[in-house]
Amino acid sequence: MNTKITPWAFVSLLLCSCAAKQQPVDSPSSPTFSWDKATVYFLITDRFCNGDSTNDIQYGRCVDYGSERLNAATFHGGDYAGIIQKAKEGYFTQLGIDAVWLTDPYEQIHGWVPGSGWVHNEFPHFGYHGYYPLDYTQMDKNYGTIEEYRTLINLLHSQGIRVMSGANINDCGYPTFLDAIQQGYATVPGITTEAEAIKHNKEIDYNAWLASLYDSPEWFTRQWLREPAESSDFFKTTLYGLPDYLSEKTEPVDIPLFLQKKWQREGNENDAWTWPAMKALRQASPVSPCEQVIRFIAAWVEEFGLDGFRCDVVQYVEPERWGQLHRACNEALTRWRKNHPEDPASKWTDEVMFTGDYEDAFITRIPSLEKQGFGSMVNMMFPKDGNLDNIIGVWQQYADSMQTWQGKPWYPFSYLNNAYFRETSADNAEACATTFLLSPGAIQIFYGDEVNRPMTDAINNVDRAQAFRSDYRWDLPNPELLSHYQRLGQFRQRHAAVGKGCQQQLDAKTVLRTYLHDNVVISLEPQVGEPIPVGTLVGKLRNAYTGEVVEVTDGHIILTQPSGQVALIEPLI
Repeated sequence: MNTKITPWAFVSLLLCSCAAKQQPVDSPSSPTFSWDKATVYFLITDRFCNGDSTNDIQYGRCVDYGSERLNAATFHGGDYAGIIQKAKEGYFTQLGIDAVWLTDPYEQIHGWVPGSGWVHNEFPHFGYHGYYPLDYTQMDKNYGTIEEYRTLINLLHSQGIRVMSGANINDCGYPTFLDAIQQGYATVPGITTEAEAIKHNKEIDYNAWLASLYDSPEWFTRQWLREPAESSDFFKTTLYGLPDYLSEKTEPVDIPLFLQKKWQREGNENDAWTWPAMKALRQASPVSPCEQVIRFIAAWVEEFGLDGFRCDVVQYVEPERWGQLHRACNEALTRWRKNHPEDPASKWTDEVMFTGDYEDAFITRIPSLEKQGFGSMVNMMFPKDGNLDNIIGVWQQYADSMQTWQGKPWYPFSYLNNAYFRETSADNAEACATTFLLSPGAIQIFYGDEVNRPMTDAINNVDRAQAFRSDYRWDLPNPELLSHYQRLGQFRQRHAAVGKGCQQQLDAKTVLRTYLHDNVVISLEPQVGEPIPVGTLVGKLRNAYTGEVVEVTDGHIILTQPSGQVALIEPLI
């Protein structure tokens, strides 16, 4: 065998040999889970699958204002029952998913805020996405019940899939006209009934009304919230006009009066959406605003065994507060594992995973956040053009960045599309998937990317993000693209080398990935009859993309079956 090592591969090969000595044993036949190579499926609960139409309208919300553009941010009916249905069908396992990221379960504000901001107010914007919490102590009824949530998490755990959610300790949800009337924390000029409050009203000056609420003794009060203001200090600016908690405050504060009255008024009628230990926290001794929210979020971990969080607007909250949340969640997960010995997830030993949004984040390590439990920031710089000619250099950079850190790695957490932007073109979705699913580090698939989920007319709104959160259209399958995702995803999951291995470039379109005893070759745009170098691999190999078995001759293989954009070469075991 005559295997050539190209000059550009020499440095990465040295890195591989050094890093492999410090990594735990892993094998391609039973790959060990680790977050640094995970394939995460991010779905918006309300937009994924409607499994129970009886919970579609809750709290007096309106779901239909007469057009797609006006309905861009209403609740559309997706729920835990629908996700359970798809999980049972094997949808996530067939994609090779390691973790499912569910949007926040907490009860959201009941009413709407002006869509596209206070100036445009072009549609009613509800908290269907989980970013506008009203009450952390119970689940939003639009998503389902506590037992459905528990069933979903237990089911995913039984399939070897971790479960993520969102964590936000920066702000509460905006106040709304409907909530003000229902909860009694404020009056609204010209509106006296719930029916009037739920209408899409463009005449009221919402911004002025919001400003007046900071002096309301019933709402969160200035003991909880900072005055709305822009500041050069990230920790003290009010992002997007959100009601921001005084995160630096250490003095204890009482629960807002409107929540105390809400819980008293509800009594036991909402027991299907909360649980006794959480209700007990409503009466716990006062702590600071951030610490109170941390208590509530950690309680969800202790009750359901959540495995990780994507933390919202990370740079706007003091790192030490994120550290408090991370410690509280790890302690809660330890208790959950101890209390559920029959659950397969009780045997898992990984810590609660923290990643998060940070402006212009790349794969660069952020020591202040790493110290507080983060292993990554969501990588906003992954190329979205599906360029097969340039991607090997990107892969090399990502693979090398993972190998240079000692101990717990800081790893890429990349995406193609997310909840705010659709950055890829439907015309080259297959090439984008190829560059993405074979990338080192963790990756996050946004729901429906695997079938080119169509946008809605909301793409014509000023706030186009709502169109990127359209419903998954189960009636519009895309079997060829889905099959591409499935083949790449299963290969990635089967081989730890794909996500966390060292990379050695063998020629302009071919790389060898190595992680301990796991070795695979990835060749882009392979041609039938043309030799493909396979580095150190010998004997009979299989192209996992087509199933073709080939023999190594003089360090190369030759495919006889077309393999499209990529050949996925693995040892024949």
